[in-house]
Amino acid sequence: MVAHLYPALFAVALWWAATGLILYLDGLRRETFGWTFGGATVLMVAALFGLHTSAQDTGITGAYCAFTSAIFVWGWIEVSFLTGFITGPRRERCPDGARGWPRFRAAVAAILWHELAILAGAVAVLSITAGAPNRIGAWTFLLLAVMRLSAKLNIFLGVRNLGESLLPAHLRYLESYFRRRPMNALFPFSVVGAVVLFAWLVAQAIDAEVAAAAGYTLLAALVALAILEHAFMVAPIPPEAMWRWSLASRDGADDGTSSVSTWKSGMLADCDPEVLEQVLGDVARGDYGQVLSLRGVLRSGSGWVRLDLTEGKPVLRPIVPRGMERPVIVAIGRTLDHSRLQAAFAACALRAA
Repeated sequence: MVAHLYPALFAVALWWAATGLILYLDGLRRETFGWTFGGATVLMVAALFGLHTSAQDTGITGAYCAFTSAIFVWGWIEVSFLTGFITGPRRERCPDGARGWPRFRAAVAAILWHELAILAGAVAVLSITAGAPNRIGAWTFLLLAVMRLSAKLNIFLGVRNLGESLLPAHLRYLESYFRRRPMNALFPFSVVGAVVLFAWLVAQAIDAEVAAAAGYTLLAALVALAILEHAFMVAPIPPEAMWRWSLASRDGADDGTSSVSTWKSGMLADCDPEVLEQVLGDVARGDYGQVLSLRGVLRSGSGWVRLDLTEGKPVLRPIVPRGMERPVIVAIGRTLDHSRLQAAFAACALRAA
């Protein structure tokens, strides 16, 4: 039992700490991103060397080293994306009204270079470990790539919790490619496939000798984390709950000014159009803090509208809701007065009622 407990705890701790650290660093000022990306690059080079060295080691040490090295290579890909160095040729919101293939094509363009970076990383990892007896590093990277692809597709097709508040301010345009729904047709297959894979890995870990059991347990723990990540997409608890500590860098101060923070609220009732315009005008004037961006969809008057507030200009556009569209408003800015923002938009709903 202990032979399986330690690898599982190690995998969970490494994944949680690495993901949290990346989110924390990405919440700092953009002037720090060059140092973050440079440090991640150094670690990635070291990790590739670690994969090369551990590929010939079939012992417990080799399993841990290969697993950790693959996580660090993946971490470089995440850092390159979240800092904005490697994203895609399209760096703007999804076109209003885009559906079907045009929407999918625009979404792919928004993250195309990132996807190619994942492909390049997979080629590098597979090339380094090709023909070697220890393939834990290769399987780790491939599992990370598959679970992330599944998460992206499910968020694109629609889930309850999109995790948009985890996006840094400079990537918030990506949330326009997300879709909020209770669930989508792909989601059950994603979860069932992951559960089957988890059960197979656990069975392999139980039957294997000590060194191989450690490797299978590390992989099984990674799949369990993927299942948990998918569960958060449809659970009543938002995924941000796991990363409160890592988001602290977005709420602190630097050089005398507050860093970026996020406010989010679901509008469960219709919003009075006149009051809504007044609130947006107050927001644009800075009555609720320095709002860098405010976006959302909600019911107002006789239909649904999409609201945008960028560069101090509020814009309301009528839209046709997508399936089980849910009202939501997200604001990003400095020195945001969260309680007054909540009260202001609540007043819209009360006036309409």
